[in-house]
Amino acid sequence: MQPQIPSPPPIQGLHHYAYRAKDAEETRHFYEDILGLPLYHIIQSDHVPSTGEYCPYTHFFFRLGDGSYIAFFDLGDDETALPSPNTPAWVNHIAFSVPTLADLTAMKTRLEAHGIDVIGVTDHHVFKSIYFFDPNGVRLELSYQIASAQAMQKESTFARQRLNEWTARKNQWRAERAANPSSADKLKPQQNDRPELNH
Repeated sequence: MQPQIPSPPPIQGLHHYAYRAKDAEETRHFYEDILGLPLYHIIQSDHVPSTGEYCPYTHFFFRLGDGSYIAFFDLGDDETALPSPNTPAWVNHIAFSVPTLADLTAMKTRLEAHGIDVIGVTDHHVFKSIYFFDPNGVRLELSYQIASAQAMQKESTFARQRLNEWTARKNQWRAERAANPSSADKLKPQQNDRPELNH
């Protein structure tokens, strides 16, 4: 008889997300002096606790308003993380929220005053965002939620159905590609939520 698998415990939020940093002070200046996130905690060691491997590092954390963190590892070699060779630069990113649209536009002005290139304000219908890169090549997004909690709750009632439809179509696409490997067409979604972007 197999032991009973416990139910998943409640995951209450993001504790931290960690990236590689080329230089700790350069990163601190960006996140603390420009974005306004306080440097909150540092861990330094020459061995990795989870694997035991030798790799000297300084691991440092910036605290967000909700008590979560964005963290970095300076490995002491002045190297940045290499971009993924098969992933566009806009895909992997981390998004932070701000309380008002005025805060979003003020941060855009602040970033640009520090010489940082900013994309946006971009309208995603349920939220508005700006996009920019930190000194380590990490793409960041700041967002202001414009949809109500009720509207988002309504969206959540059919999110699984939409994903199931995508999965069924993707399985069919995989079968067609297996039968005809020269087919290079990418799978397109069954619904276009951004028709205004079509040219």
